[in-house]
Amino acid sequence: MSKIYTVIKTKDRDGRTYEQTGTIEELVNAYSYTLDCGASWAHEEGNSKINTLPKTAKSLVINLNKAVNNSAQNGYAGETFALK
Repeated sequence: MSKIYTVIKTKDRDGRTYEQTGTIEELVNAYSYTLDCGASWAHEEGNSKINTLPKTAKSLVINLNKAVNNSAQNGYAGETFALK
């Protein structure tokens, strides 16, 4: 039986929060587009490398935060991810 995690996404401009619950595999699948977009911009100067298949919830949140910032025009997306 896999452990269930909840990832909270917060948008800075309006303070809205969104929650996604599931196992690590389900969460990676749900956020795969975000991770892939961030990884596609990893080659740019100043951007971080992105692990598109993280194995832990903590690693998933770290990579999601890096991915949205890599994809942002000015380097800061105005969105943050956290574990509940």
